[in-house]
Amino acid sequence: MENIKIDNIIRTKRRTIALVVTQDARLIVRAPIKTPESYIIDVVKQKERWVRKKIMEISSKPSLPDKEFVDGEFFLFLGRNYPLRIKTNTPQPVILRDGIEVNIAEPSIIRETLIKWYKDEARKKIAERCEQISKITGYKPASVKISNAKKRWGSCSHMGDLNFSWHLILAPMEIIDYVIVHELVHLEVKNHSRHFWNKVGTIMPDYNDRRNWLKQNGRDLLI
Repeated sequence: MENIKIDNIIRTKRRTIALVVTQDARLIVRAPIKTPESYIIDVVKQKERWVRKKIMEISSKPSLPDKEFVDGEFFLFLGRNYPLRIKTNTPQPVILRDGIEVNIAEPSIIRETLIKWYKDEARKKIAERCEQISKITGYKPASVKISNAKKRWGSCSHMGDLNFSWHLILAPMEIIDYVIVHELVHLEVKNHSRHFWNKVGTIMPDYNDRRNWLKQNGRDLLI
């Protein structure tokens, strides 16, 4: 049996090693800056069964066909599927009603217009929810920004800045809330230790169900 391929090693000021199998079945290792590569390889070998299982789960899931951005095609927004409606008489580029109405007919421009709308909605709704949850938990980020990331739903910088992928706006609000809580707790605990997950669980007792949903359905949130 071939050794497991490590697709990328990311070294930061973190204290522990984390193995991440991405939505496209790539293995990413996050490690402390001075960690020898030989030690990282040993850790991956120790977790080989878990890594292979995750890669198999993701690889066996059929990929969704590429979007064509045509009338009647369905698009997710906050966990609900809406049909795309191409119209020429709407007062705004995109309007959400019983469908997502776009007043542009060219597919390539529809894609650009729709993604801009998703980003704008993510910027408003995620920032709003982050502020609400921040008030409840007491965790206050330095800033909240929206990114184009496809492999990380959220991140927390050492300066206390939180970044969230705009693709999250396709997910149900309870999943968005989980990612927000996850990153807010990182303001206090920078790793994924038991202490970290205990903190997350105190705020959100069912976090593991939401976390598993995101692992299983994350690929469906990409456009």
